[in-house]
Amino acid sequence: MTHSLSVPAVLPSPVPLLRASEIPHPELALARGELAHVRRGVYAPHEQWAGLPPWERYLARVHAVAICIPDVVFCAESAAALRGLPVFGHPREVHVLRDDGADAGVTGDLRIHTASGPREIADLGGYAVTDDGDTAVDLARHRHPAIGLAVADAALRRDPALSVENLVARNEARASSRGRRRARWSLHRANGDAETTLESISRAAIAWLGFPEPELQRWFTACDGHRDRADMWWPTEQVIGEADGDLKYDGRFGDPVAAMRERRRRDARLRDHVRSVAHWAWDEVTEFTRLRSILLGAGLRRIQPEDTARLLELRRLLAPLSPSPSPYPRDQSAPPRPAV
Repeated sequence: MTHSLSVPAVLPSPVPLLRASEIPHPELALARGELAHVRRGVYAPHEQWAGLPPWERYLARVHAVAICIPDVVFCAESAAALRGLPVFGHPREVHVLRDDGADAGVTGDLRIHTASGPREIADLGGYAVTDDGDTAVDLARHRHPAIGLAVADAALRRDPALSVENLVARNEARASSRGRRRARWSLHRANGDAETTLESISRAAIAWLGFPEPELQRWFTACDGHRDRADMWWPTEQVIGEADGDLKYDGRFGDPVAAMRERRRRDARLRDHVRSVAHWAWDEVTEFTRLRSILLGAGLRRIQPEDTARLLELRRLLAPLSPSPSPYPRDQSAPPRPAV
């Protein structure tokens, strides 16, 4: 591992965490339903814990490990959770990094990794974590390529000092050739212009469906001066693609009826410039046959055969995350963008 970088603090735990030593008779509080068990020796108020989405429960578990094991270095999903990068669902283990030569493996809820090459370690207000670049490379090497792409996109989006070339170079410097090969698909395609996790996962599905890669965040100006930005743009077919998270229309960002009305007005302005505007959400990406139909119906043509095996893997990855209220990564959707 290499030198530390000083950057802002980590995301806080979403619930108060209490040591067993701070609670009189914690087993009784558990039995009464007042507390929830987070990890051995650490508890949280049950009502607050029960209301957390899975990735926030995972963030709380990472903080619980930091309480119990000071000076540990977090990596992989655990670093992503602390740094606010996409985390899918509720990972089983908390990931920590130790120097090459230490014993790797699983101990309880900990997955211990050994450093097989240089890592940039950031000091986040007393928490040691791999930096955004190495976190993205780690996940691209060891997780599904769609997850690797989502995290790499988010890392580039947030850190202007990172680049695709930098991520690729870090991957190529690692020891395992198998990991290098696995990560290349995600890292070479990473693009910080993808604004949400849904856009990143959509990009992966679109590629495996055989459609051409779109341009991202294209601006269009209407006759009356309104400017609208499209998530994805295929200039050859004159098709716009909009990865609309369901959160935009469930009321939490304002009146959903008004949001849908504005979407219709926006689409009408965009159709002055293009042939069609296609919309989809998480369900369509998870059930990729629906996304295929939407894009074909919009007039987009495939340029290569469908990679059905990858798409089935993606469906298996996303389908278990389907329970309400909001099963997908923290930044999976953004409020509707106003016209300017």
